[in-house]
Amino acid sequence: MEQDQAPHGLSSCYRHPGVETGIRCTRCERPICPDCMVEASVGFQCPECVRSGSGTGHGAAAARPRNIAGGPLTAGDPHLVTKVLIGANALVFLAGLFVADFVDRTLLIGLAYDLQLGRVIGVADGEWYRMVTSVFLHQEVWHIGFNMLGLWVLGGPLEAAFGRVRYLALFLLSGLAGSALTYVVAAPNQGSLGASGAVFGLMGATFVMVRRLRYDLRPVLGLIALNVLITVVFRDTIAWEAHLGGLVAGAVIAYGLVSGPRERRPVVQWGVCALVLVATVVMTVMRTAALS
Repeated sequence: MEQDQAPHGLSSCYRHPGVETGIRCTRCERPICPDCMVEASVGFQCPECVRSGSGTGHGAAAARPRNIAGGPLTAGDPHLVTKVLIGANALVFLAGLFVADFVDRTLLIGLAYDLQLGRVIGVADGEWYRMVTSVFLHQEVWHIGFNMLGLWVLGGPLEAAFGRVRYLALFLLSGLAGSALTYVVAAPNQGSLGASGAVFGLMGATFVMVRRLRYDLRPVLGLIALNVLITVVFRDTIAWEAHLGGLVAGAVIAYGLVSGPRERRPVVQWGVCALVLVATVVMTVMRTAALS
């Protein structure tokens, strides 16, 4: 069967012409993209081979199409969670513009005396919710614009590849890890806000996914290198700690999502997520004890 060629010389997915892929069905050898591939005992198969029962899986479980993380393929809008996250960031941005003291009450800060509120504020004062609310908080249009662009570009493919629940866990835990490292390293009275840590987590996860699928890593490495360069150049005005924490956490979580024996993969996946969560909690508790 003759296949269309993608712009860069790789084969195009037989169901999505123009989408580059280096993966072929282990049964019929048709090119398949991440949205179409179904994990088998060896390699990946196309949906047709799975439905026809000609695959190499075992019983009814193998007949259910699954994504790269081993979960069922997403029904409906494959970018639903990404759109919800962008909407949540937009709503919080508007709240920061029109609700009095909203930013002061929700940004990430370790410990400080707020003159406007007339009291001590910060995570060390028991306001742990700031570790999460700050991930959705932006003050400048350019800030939320760049972060939401990154979320849209990186988030869609990851949501399709990992499934909604795992993808949401990846985003939230990456953002939380970025907040935790910022809380530990930055000055306690230095405020921090933005979804950059979570977006950097998506970058780390994209690197792991592309490497797992054996695609060309150069575009992803270039994207990461560019953002690291921007972070270094503007380190005095950018929370580089959030970027670093999110990048590492995202890569670790993604590695857990695509690795491990097929039979015990859910245990490995949620175990890695739990370890990242525990690490962030431990970092936060230790920093709080040091500031108290």
